[in-house]
Amino acid sequence: MADGAVSFLLDKLTTILMQNASLLGDARDEIEEIKLELESMKSFLRDAERRKEMSDSVETWVRQVREVAYEVEDIIDEFMHHKYKESLKNGLKGIVKDVVNFPKNITSRHRISSKLEKIKAKVHEVSERSKRYGFDQRDEGVTRNVAGDRWQHYGESAVFVDEDDMVGMEENTEQLLGWLMEDEPRRTVISIVGMGGLGKTTLVTTVYNNQIIKRDFDCWAWISVSQAGETGELLRSMIKELFGATPVPIPNNLGSMNYRQLVGMLIGYLHQKRYVIVLDDVWSIDLWSIIRSAFPNNRHGSRIILTTRNENVATSVGIGSRVHQLAPLQEKDAWALFCKRAFWNDTEHLCPKELKPLAEAILKKCEGLPLAIVSVGGLMCSRRKTVVEWKNVYESLNWQLSNNPKLEQVKGILQLSFNDLPFYLKHCFLYCCVFRDGYPIRRKRLIRLWIAEGFIRERKGMTLEEIAEEYLTELILRSMIQVTETNDAGRVKICRVQDVMRELAVTTSEKENFCTAYDGYQSKLEGKIHRLSVYGTGESIRLSSTMSHHLRSFFVFPTDMCSSFSLDVVSSKFKLLRVLNLEGVPIDTMPGTLVELFNLRYLNLRDTKIKELPKSMERLNNLQTLDVRNTYMERLPSGISKLSALRHLCMLRKNDQSSETTDVLISMQAPAGICNIRTLQTLTCIDAEKELIQNVGNLTDLKRLEITKLRAADGPKLCNSIQKLTGLLRLGVMATSTEEGLQLEALRMPPIFLQKLTLIGQLNRLPPWIGSLANLTHLYLGHSHLQEDIISSIRVLSSLVFLELKKAYDGRFLHFKEGWFPRLTKLKFIELAQLDSMKIEEKSLPRIRELYLIRCQAMKALPQGIEHFKGLQKLHLEDMPEQLVLDLQSGGTSEVQQKVQHITTINLCLYNRPNSSS
Repeated sequence: MADGAVSFLLDKLTTILMQNASLLGDARDEIEEIKLELESMKSFLRDAERRKEMSDSVETWVRQVREVAYEVEDIIDEFMHHKYKESLKNGLKGIVKDVVNFPKNITSRHRISSKLEKIKAKVHEVSERSKRYGFDQRDEGVTRNVAGDRWQHYGESAVFVDEDDMVGMEENTEQLLGWLMEDEPRRTVISIVGMGGLGKTTLVTTVYNNQIIKRDFDCWAWISVSQAGETGELLRSMIKELFGATPVPIPNNLGSMNYRQLVGMLIGYLHQKRYVIVLDDVWSIDLWSIIRSAFPNNRHGSRIILTTRNENVATSVGIGSRVHQLAPLQEKDAWALFCKRAFWNDTEHLCPKELKPLAEAILKKCEGLPLAIVSVGGLMCSRRKTVVEWKNVYESLNWQLSNNPKLEQVKGILQLSFNDLPFYLKHCFLYCCVFRDGYPIRRKRLIRLWIAEGFIRERKGMTLEEIAEEYLTELILRSMIQVTETNDAGRVKICRVQDVMRELAVTTSEKENFCTAYDGYQSKLEGKIHRLSVYGTGESIRLSSTMSHHLRSFFVFPTDMCSSFSLDVVSSKFKLLRVLNLEGVPIDTMPGTLVELFNLRYLNLRDTKIKELPKSMERLNNLQTLDVRNTYMERLPSGISKLSALRHLCMLRKNDQSSETTDVLISMQAPAGICNIRTLQTLTCIDAEKELIQNVGNLTDLKRLEITKLRAADGPKLCNSIQKLTGLLRLGVMATSTEEGLQLEALRMPPIFLQKLTLIGQLNRLPPWIGSLANLTHLYLGHSHLQEDIISSIRVLSSLVFLELKKAYDGRFLHFKEGWFPRLTKLKFIELAQLDSMKIEEKSLPRIRELYLIRCQAMKALPQGIEHFKGLQKLHLEDMPEQLVLDLQSGGTSEVQQKVQHITTINLCLYNRPNSSS
């Protein structure tokens, strides 16, 4: 991790030296010298990271490098802030102010200059120490540390798998055998993908040892890729495996053969044979392109199986490949495997009744991960079978996973996945530890936090948000982060880290001083803590002055027990704070000292009782994200419009009424000049004032815009501004009232990349430009009261996945014809008062999964053709005519029941009296 800290710092210093040369003055040489010294350390730091487990002195040095990198970043941030303040002084007023504050400024400059000198000397000393003790002497040919090798050998040992561990693999085994033996003459690559410890190697071993393979293939070889240091070694290992089972002698000069000779030998041996080769534990995405030529496509039905933790590796193989995503064990199989291990000396492997609740709780932590189940089961079998003993283990299981030798292999195998991450992903992954266990991590929130922390490396032609989303995708493909919820378009909405993997991350995070959790039990927090998460305590947190000075991120996660929280802790001592997250915390005021947090990038006050912000908000000149949704604020202070770095401004006032519908949102007034912030990408729930309507087109970086209280007469002016927002992805427009009309026909050239559109207000007709939105995935129309055939008008929207109409159509009949809406998955009709019938042709809506009919009182029968929706998983009827609901509630084999028998879940709510069937 020290290499990551240094790499991020070097990126930062490079940017400062390139973009802020005029501000640096005499300090430029010192910063340049620090940068060069860090670059020289980085050249051998990664090797030292691998060797630190073998040497306490190397580990100590690596820790010193990490800490000095943090210190340099702190001083540079303070220095740049000081220089920025100086640059703002201009004219007579600035000169007078400078004269008045002359003694103070001299002291401040001297203090920062002194700090720069001291840290430069410290960096130099740390660098010299590595040379003095020989830490920079690399062992040629050593690419991995001893601990890493030990756990990679664990994968090889799986070849000798115990049959007792083969639980819940029957379907996977059958699938893999089927692909191996299918009547396909072309060489086929089969990839088994899943996180470490999921049983990939065990599955392949079971099939590889099957006598069918030995009978139907001419030759076979098993290669543990992670053990072969480079390509030549991998090819030599393969030759030894293949030749070792035959009378053909292994060439004496094998060790001196080059790549071309090795590949030629393999082709010569395999070209007339039906072979099966296992490449176990493949990490590199380019490995296949390097070695594929060694495997002749001889049309004898040859097969190559590779196991990998990275889905990118599997999909990079190309056309004709097979990919099998290995899933965690089902609950029943997980229980059977756990009992086999924990109660091995019981002939029937039965769990005592009194231990079952604890056993189930312990097993739940494993989340179906076979390696964890076997290891934890082995730990429990050595414990006395008493409730007290098992309760003690359960309550300390997090500690056990990190410290108990019996669970060391779980940590070791998963650690390999973390070690394989590039440095820029290690910080992003560990950052998930700031969220308390079980907390749903929203994609947008995580991305904005990564950006605020400076984890995202700039890339030409892409926004930081787009790059961050690529980082998240890579972590998901590497099985480091799990997706728990997607939106209707299949995009990640909420994610999490698997429990055992999270324990690894927490342990690493604490060891590397990356993040600290505080639950109120510690008497006082000490040391140089960089990120702090507070869980559910309403008491004041006692922080040392040293800790306050170095803190970069401060999170508070309230629980049901948290009825109050003191913000006294947020003071001017937090001057380097980048992230302040107080979402859901029961606070109603913000201290004036907030504006002294000059380094603040991210401020989340969502779902608090805050009524106003400090007036001098313009002092937070680095702020990128301000989230004040569901607060009691009516307007923002005028200083917000001077925040030149602001990227996301999310506003929505709390409503006394509880409603999930989008047409009761209460917006907020934005300060004058908000459209001068050219960096804005998100601007939500903002009143449509005259200045805003005319100038919002200046925000050319805008991706999301939601405007409320639009008057009909102002519609054409708004259209003129929207035409300039060519990169807009999401647009919401709400009239001053649900009876007010929306005049939006003047939008001749809508944003071509628009994905989500919300229109609330009366429409004489659908704006003609809607049909040109080829990328539109979500459409919400509210209170439109259209008379025209709305479905026919929007049928050209072939990318649409979500459609909701609320009081949007006053006609009596809707007809979905063949070929319409090929990607639509969710359809909602709410309060279409005149609608009495629907017809759905057999080949329309082929991907529909959810259908909602709510308060459509004239509709007394199910849509004609609903039986054609074979993929329909959910039918929701709410406050629909009583007879329709009764027909669905009746049992038996009625005509209505036969039409819906294929639907997994039917939710019925009749006059607010809920009932459901599945």
